[in-house]
Amino acid sequence: MSVNLADAKAHLSELVDRVEAGDSIDITRRGKPVARLTAVAPPRKQIDAGLLQALTATMPPQAPAADLVRAMRDDDRY
Repeated sequence: MSVNLADAKAHLSELVDRVEAGDSIDITRRGKPVARLTAVAPPRKQIDAGLLQALTATMPPQAPAADLVRAMRDDDRY
């Protein structure tokens, strides 16, 4: 969607509502795009390092990736 600057000023709250709903809005001046309204990405959730270490400690050890690649190369099943 595209709106001119005067309309954007007059209807900013409505445009922000549309952006929150997923739209992206280009603002134009004299018919040329000069700005874009888009939603802000939500902040990323921090990882609990202790919880991650506890989880990975319970996982069985994995073979090195090189071994897997060799097995895929040498085995007809892959």
